[in-house]
Amino acid sequence: MREIREEEILIILNRKYSKNPMFLVLYLFFLILILGACSQKEKVNLKVPVKNVKPKTPVISTVGQKWKLPISIPEGEFSKLVGWLSETKVLYITNLEQTSSLYRYDLLTGKSELIYKSENPIIKVVISPSKKSILIHASQSASEGLVTIIDIKGTEILKKSFPSYELAFEWNPYNETQVLVTKFAEDWSFQVLLIDLKKTNTSELDVPQPFVKWIDGNEMAFINWAEDSPSLFGPLHVKNLKNGIEKTLFPSVIDFSVLRDVLMTISVNEQDQSLAIYSFFDKQKRKLFTFSMPQLTRYSDWLVPFYDYNEQNRQFITFRPLSSGEMDSYSEGFQLRTYNLKNGSSSLIMDGLENEPMTLSPKGEALLYGNRFEKIIDLGAKKMYQLVKE
Repeated sequence: MREIREEEILIILNRKYSKNPMFLVLYLFFLILILGACSQKEKVNLKVPVKNVKPKTPVISTVGQKWKLPISIPEGEFSKLVGWLSETKVLYITNLEQTSSLYRYDLLTGKSELIYKSENPIIKVVISPSKKSILIHASQSASEGLVTIIDIKGTEILKKSFPSYELAFEWNPYNETQVLVTKFAEDWSFQVLLIDLKKTNTSELDVPQPFVKWIDGNEMAFINWAEDSPSLFGPLHVKNLKNGIEKTLFPSVIDFSVLRDVLMTISVNEQDQSLAIYSFFDKQKRKLFTFSMPQLTRYSDWLVPFYDYNEQNRQFITFRPLSSGEMDSYSEGFQLRTYNLKNGSSSLIMDGLENEPMTLSPKGEALLYGNRFEKIIDLGAKKMYQLVKE
């Protein structure tokens, strides 16, 4: 119905009914009623909802859906993935004849960038805790290792050869100008050396065990295993590098780790040795959290499933066996579980997995997994992807 303006009504009435005022009043009254009814009908019609229109469901994009996978190798053959450079960038190694190359890969753009090329085969790469430096261990010969430290742009900071059968490394997370290098001979005798990048020198340290970890800027921790009587347990010691004082932190552990602001120990339940006890302490040795899990035995020791820790979320992640027993006959697979040190909660991520190396992304949203870190898990979506084609 076309809307009739007030001016049009007055003109029509004035022409037709100017000689009969009473009729004019009655006509105007009825006309107003009709127009009001039409207007009300239009208003009512506007309020009728449209039928059969369903609301749109918002599309939620997960972290893994944004990744450009698998990685397209620019040159050579994929060797292994090293670890995280950032939440969206990873580092991997390729081999071509006797040379190796380091590439940075952007998970969001799908692009690889060459960082460093080694004329010798790369054996191991260790990224510094801050992700600002990279240590490269290459093999010059069967009895000599070449250690090169670069920044993330590929600029060399240090290059040094170590006569050795095997090398192990430990960055100082409190002072990244220091790196521990444990040098093994073929008979497994060892030396622990300290590389000081700031002073550009290397010095030998007097410690009784080859595998040591920084517990703060000047102290190192280690399990003081007895040489004459091999044992499944050992006391956890700490030694001050400045004054040489050594003391016992815990009398009996099977493993430990320094998770920057947290010290974790693994021990055996005294009442039930089929259970491992994971305990977390602050710098003052106050217990923050503890949990137990079934324990698997090996020929000469206990199996410690792979684990990692995200400092930002205070989240510990590990593989958990479903039952205790001997590792050689165990076939039930492992659960991938997270433990929150803030509230003590635990969450199952996936099950039926193998116990293989893992490393969390800086924000704890993703996990590199596998013997060559060839797989990646979106922890939020609980979904696994292949980083490289099999």
